[in-house]
Amino acid sequence: MRFDVVTIFPAMFGPVFAQGVVGRALERGLIELQAHDLREHTHDRHRQVDDMPFGGGPGMVMKPEPVIEAVESIRSLNRGPVILMEPWGEPLDQELAAGLAQQPGLVIVCGRYEGIDDRVRTALDAREISIGDYVLSGGELPAMVLIDAVARLLPGVVGDPGSLAQDTFSSEPAGWPQFTRPAEYRGMAVPDVLLSGDHARIRQWRRQQAAQRHVSHTKELKKT
Repeated sequence: MRFDVVTIFPAMFGPVFAQGVVGRALERGLIELQAHDLREHTHDRHRQVDDMPFGGGPGMVMKPEPVIEAVESIRSLNRGPVILMEPWGEPLDQELAAGLAQQPGLVIVCGRYEGIDDRVRTALDAREISIGDYVLSGGELPAMVLIDAVARLLPGVVGDPGSLAQDTFSSEPAGWPQFTRPAEYRGMAVPDVLLSGDHARIRQWRRQQAAQRHVSHTKELKKT
């Protein structure tokens, strides 16, 4: 699968994906990732990618010409859907990530300033995606989250496919407490059921713990 990112800060992506699961997938050729400098598609000596909003208001808006032309220059290499990382977009969840993982590639545009001229969304039939109800300085970090969430679902990227099946937000509730050696540390012992070797009891215990944790977190959210 190929990921093409359009951004004014392409250098941000190299260090982040030089290590870890995605880094190893890149080395093995399981995925491709290319960050493209949006300023290379401007037509003025100042390489301006933003301008004042029509109708007034604070801040600046990303111009349509550089973004559209940047994406058009990529289309011969990547025919996947165009994604705009915007805080008001549809929320990224595991189901959405799994659907995107079925695509041949993704072209991800990182917004900045007050947003992107809406003609970009129209012209490119783009999909707007958000990683949460909060505002960041730009779409680069959300793009990295999206790439990581999608890439790890691709065949061969995660070393143990079984770990995907038990990931939180998969078809079966997960998020249970995890333990490893030593069995006791500073008076804190691993639950006996995990040492029992009874896999049916262990599965039941994990489901119960995951459900309790989910209920607890839901109550905390309601308090806030």
